[in-house]
Amino acid sequence: MATILLVEDDQDLRYSVKTTLERAGHVVYEGGTVREGLDVFATRHVDLVLTDLRMPGEDGLALIKAVRGEGFAGGVLVMTSDDSVEKAVEAMKLGADEYLLKPLSVAELTLVVERTLERGKRDAKLRLHERLATQRSADEGDEPSGEHSKWQEALALARRLSGLPLPNAASGSKALPTVLLMGETGTGKGVLARELHQAAPRNGDEPPFVHVNCAALPANLIEAELFGHERGAFTDAKTAREGLFEMASGGTIFLDEIGEMPIELQSKLLLVLESGTLRRVGGTRERQVSARVVAATNQDLATSVREKEFRSDLFYRLNTFVITIPPLRERGEDALVIARAMLDRFARQFGRSDLELSRSAEEIILDHSWPGNTRELMNVMQHAAMLSRGAVIEPSDLSITRGASANGFDGELRFDFDHGPCTVEAVERALVEQALRHTGGNVTAAARLINMQRSSIRNRIDRYELHEFVRELTAS
Repeated sequence: MATILLVEDDQDLRYSVKTTLERAGHVVYEGGTVREGLDVFATRHVDLVLTDLRMPGEDGLALIKAVRGEGFAGGVLVMTSDDSVEKAVEAMKLGADEYLLKPLSVAELTLVVERTLERGKRDAKLRLHERLATQRSADEGDEPSGEHSKWQEALALARRLSGLPLPNAASGSKALPTVLLMGETGTGKGVLARELHQAAPRNGDEPPFVHVNCAALPANLIEAELFGHERGAFTDAKTAREGLFEMASGGTIFLDEIGEMPIELQSKLLLVLESGTLRRVGGTRERQVSARVVAATNQDLATSVREKEFRSDLFYRLNTFVITIPPLRERGEDALVIARAMLDRFARQFGRSDLELSRSAEEIILDHSWPGNTRELMNVMQHAAMLSRGAVIEPSDLSITRGASANGFDGELRFDFDHGPCTVEAVERALVEQALRHTGGNVTAAARLINMQRSSIRNRIDRYELHEFVRELTAS
């Protein structure tokens, strides 16, 4: 089913075309003039525009110019008579996909409309893949692993919640289904989000999975990234662009580190969740979206609400279905199960299929508290698989930090002044970078490590231009 804007001044022909398209299962909005058509276009989401070329006043060419000028990426079809073929060719140059000759054949009309819609779907998929090429989750590609009952319970609940229905006309509800994943950094929230997505019912094509790291996006760009923007909405907006919510339509949008979302944007997110509609930055038209929303955080959002850093109404909206993911230290021997699986994977990757853990190395893995959870464990096993000299991984091959003091400072600071002065700013930047590197780019966790307010560390990220550094850390 698609939504189609039909613009035709001949009322009888308009009725006939509309009836044909509705019988094919489409929703049709209609207008008798270009102005009426543009009024509909400004307030409704449409997948395809079907317009006559010859009409009183402004003609179909003006309509094509207007919708393409607004960044409309859907299909555009024109209807014309034999003596207006040259005008139809001009319409193609302006952005029309195909033209239909009058009198219309019902079979040809249906065929061309379906062909144009299918082409639009393929083009949308290509745009999606291009946009998401650099937004892959750090957990993507990892199979849900672990045998402990706490992990299995979280996994089973995720699969059950994958059945939450997306809004559609039949249900009468426009609100987007939401699931909140809570757990420490590196516990596998990304893995669980993808499993929830993969387990969801689907019809035919693979639905999109859009991963958004709210902590990695600059505050001044996150609204345009999530909701899209129209041409001219800001200085660099040369063309209109769909947002990540629109790109996730029919699938899942994963809002990682939701607690890092600027509070001024949270009310707009709440509106999208409750109404299933959004308005692009600089736009006036309400656009319908239908996607499953999975949010994740390592923060205590209830505390953030009390401290006025997170909106209570958004918290209650997200808090309907919650999955709490246990840290690795509470999962018995899962650290060893995961370590073996990761070692096998990295051994194949580095061409060292003979690698195995010694008994003493296994004991160290079981004894370690893994404050960085599975992400820390993955880094340790990757290091061991790449640099171990023998086929058996020994304790000396495991890069597990031991013996640091309680406050994390384990020695004397030394500075080399022979090569010039060392500024306080340079030391501060190095400290912030090291904290971010230790937490895999998690801003809140990094702020906690160096006893700094989250807003303060964000200011340092802006001041020292570390946004790209944070994006690389969260994508690795």
